[in-house]
Amino acid sequence: MYRILIADPLHPAGLEILEEAGAELHLLTDEERPRLAELIADFDALVVRSMTTVDATLLEAGKRLKVVGRAGVGVDNVDVAAATEHGILVVNAPTANLMSAVEHTFALLLALARNVPAAERSLRAGEWKRKQFQGVELDGRTLGVVGLGRIGQQVAARARAFGMKVVAFDPFLDAAVAKRLDIELMEIEELLAAADVVTLHIPLTEQTRNLLGAERLAKMKPGALLINCARGGVVDEAALLAALEEERLAGAALDVFSQEPPTDSPLVDHPRVVVTPHIGAQTREAQERVATETAHMVLAALDGSLAVTAVNLPFISTGVLGEGLVALAEQLGELASSLLDGSLQELKVGLWGIDEEMEVPLTVAVVKGALTPFLGETVNFVNAEHLAEGRGIEVARSSHRQPGEYPQLIEVRLTGEGGTTEVGGTLFAATDPRVVHFDGYRLEFRLKGHLLVLRNRDVPGVVGKVGTLLGDAGINIAEIHLARQEGGEEAMAVLRLDAELAPEVVDQLTALPEINRVQTISLAPR
Repeated sequence: MYRILIADPLHPAGLEILEEAGAELHLLTDEERPRLAELIADFDALVVRSMTTVDATLLEAGKRLKVVGRAGVGVDNVDVAAATEHGILVVNAPTANLMSAVEHTFALLLALARNVPAAERSLRAGEWKRKQFQGVELDGRTLGVVGLGRIGQQVAARARAFGMKVVAFDPFLDAAVAKRLDIELMEIEELLAAADVVTLHIPLTEQTRNLLGAERLAKMKPGALLINCARGGVVDEAALLAALEEERLAGAALDVFSQEPPTDSPLVDHPRVVVTPHIGAQTREAQERVATETAHMVLAALDGSLAVTAVNLPFISTGVLGEGLVALAEQLGELASSLLDGSLQELKVGLWGIDEEMEVPLTVAVVKGALTPFLGETVNFVNAEHLAEGRGIEVARSSHRQPGEYPQLIEVRLTGEGGTTEVGGTLFAATDPRVVHFDGYRLEFRLKGHLLVLRNRDVPGVVGKVGTLLGDAGINIAEIHLARQEGGEEAMAVLRLDAELAPEVVDQLTALPEINRVQTISLAPR
């Protein structure tokens, strides 16, 4: 019999599933909450919502803990890295609130387009000002969907019922899939200029933080509307306020904020902003689905099934070498994807000297790494291949039992609209992951920290100019790796830096006449 601690209120339907499975449940009381770290030691699973913070200290105290179930989508309140370190599986319910989020998007859009909140306040105040609340129709307008995942696709389908034309930006959606959905793909700047309404359906990652800043908001169509039911932080709120004050945008509707609750945010009281307190998932149906889906996932995880929506590594431990190879494969995918121009269309994984039981985990790890720069926390080892398939990304694997030039080698080849990127890596001393070849160049560097990748003319003095420029900017070079192709006119340099480059430094590097291309990437530690 499993013992499960329910730390936050859970819909009765979820509790019923757990009880029918024979689990012993304990619902945490307000009086017990200060003793949570003490109580957790006797439980096999912990179920939380957003109220309880599952930090490293709490996980350390969970001596029997095998699973943390997050009844919802985001896992911001769970220390996933610490859970993985302790061998605790983190599961969630990523699709349970899909329809609620879709419908709330339209609730906000219609309320904004027809001035519903302001008109209601006026009428309740005893006024009758019909002309003051003249709205706009959706019919014939263009909807720009940023992020064409499950929610974005459902929003697009419903927009057509309103007679809207739909365009989208999603660098991980293949053009063939978009064509099948009858949606025109655009670069984000094109979309902003063309759309009468822009709606966001993307996670908050380092790549998407302030995706709509002052520069991009300035490119939006004059008089456009902006809807954000995704995550706070993907819109620069100060820039949005300025765009509204200058009347470049007609209005905005926000369910999420960079700080929640949004204390002292002028957007909350702005006359042309419709706001709700992050209630996109707050429907009876969604709350029941969240509870039941989480309950099923927790039980499956406790039973050892890998067919669960796990946020962290769902594989049985493969030992130090196996875990190192999984981390290497994910980093190679992330590196290649971050340097690829255009949307990802094809992913190929080549394995040399790899044991058969590691082939699937390593392939999935590469896919996860390749999708992570844009999709962030929504990608995990369980859903990575499914997400790739849904975006029309072809995944292929070739295996070679005999080792090649290294005892074990993982090669990743990504093809997109802008061309192809290929990287190969291996482990040194079983724990030291390194790239050993990169786009036809033989060079070796570690996969960590802030990397600067330069393609330059193969002429004297380039390294000196780059070093001087970085030195003037106060950027220290931790490592530098150079490569050239015999008889070629171009060379490559990979520099590992102590700090991330500011945009103006990147511009200065790009302006050097010897430099053909500048790319930067920051790899998260693993």
